[in-house]
Amino acid sequence: MIYHLLWWLRDVLTHKIGFYAYQDVLFRATLAALTSLAIAIIISPRVIRWLMRKKIGDRPEFHHAALNELMRDRANTPTMGGIIILTAVLAGTLLWARLDNPFVRKAIFIVVWYGGIGAVDDWLKLTSHTHQRSRDGLKAWEKLVFQFGGAVLVGIFLYSDFRHLDDARRLWLPFYKYGIPLAGWMFAILAVFYISATSNAVNLTDGMDGLASGCLVVISAVLVILCHIASESMTGAGGVSWASYLLLPHVPQSGELAIFFAAITGAILGFLWYNCHPAQVFMGDVGSLPLGAAMGYGAIVTRNEILLLVIGGVFVMELFSVILQVGYFKYSGGKRIFRCAPIHHHFHLSGWSEPQIVVRFWLLSIAFAIIALATLKLR
Repeated sequence: MIYHLLWWLRDVLTHKIGFYAYQDVLFRATLAALTSLAIAIIISPRVIRWLMRKKIGDRPEFHHAALNELMRDRANTPTMGGIIILTAVLAGTLLWARLDNPFVRKAIFIVVWYGGIGAVDDWLKLTSHTHQRSRDGLKAWEKLVFQFGGAVLVGIFLYSDFRHLDDARRLWLPFYKYGIPLAGWMFAILAVFYISATSNAVNLTDGMDGLASGCLVVISAVLVILCHIASESMTGAGGVSWASYLLLPHVPQSGELAIFFAAITGAILGFLWYNCHPAQVFMGDVGSLPLGAAMGYGAIVTRNEILLLVIGGVFVMELFSVILQVGYFKYSGGKRIFRCAPIHHHFHLSGWSEPQIVVRFWLLSIAFAIIALATLKLR
């Protein structure tokens, strides 16, 4: 909104005052990050107190007695703190992004859609405890239906945006400088898979103080860079694009998404102030589902689906630890690979303290991000 106001006043600002910094994406991305950071820090205490009054607390229950004992301190800590993050993200995006940009509009849709799914799931879990109901959140198939539904809508409209962009209709692999052409149905399957998988991967990782939020900060910061590279030119309009220079897909207008991911970065940093150990609030499904879906969406827009597997290596570890554990448990008739899944619980049961696990996973996330960025020059 502020961008559109400044653009309306461009004759005065640019020609008479000489102020044109608002036209630069990275300038507005910085302001979006600072805006969302400030909003998250300011509203968090009030939201936490409101959640406590409503008794919207976390009540973790695991099929492992020792883990239940280790996680007993989480009991009754307010959850649904993702409301804080989403409010800050939407505020930062709406204030500083171009709202006529098609990629920004779909990003806002993802936040609202998946945030709604998470909010309903969290609320049903709350009412099941307070009213002694047997229904504990959305059923798995119900959640998947809505997740797939949102991903299908995004995938269809995104492919429509890409119909005249040759680079955007290809699959790009690290270390390989040529894109692989994708049929429309393959693109749709890839979009649905990525958005749904990333939303669930973040949800699984949100099991310790600051674990998911700290790793998300790293990924969203990298996506700010990737969105800027995919769209911006090196020497202004008509110049050689950074994407062409680095042999990456060039997706015009995707740079505006850098503002969206900068807002996510700032919002999560503000939330992490209260989510670090010992956590005063947890994000819950209302935060983990839309943030995970947003990460997958950013990778699809910038055509870095495979690279996201490296950037989000921690989330990939968490997701596959659950898949391996469940698959092996059924195949072996009750045997387990890990003491408990997701894998951060395995380390917890192995004697690592919660802060040790969280900080070490943060370091792994930073290492994965550095590796992913290094591959941009190796093509």
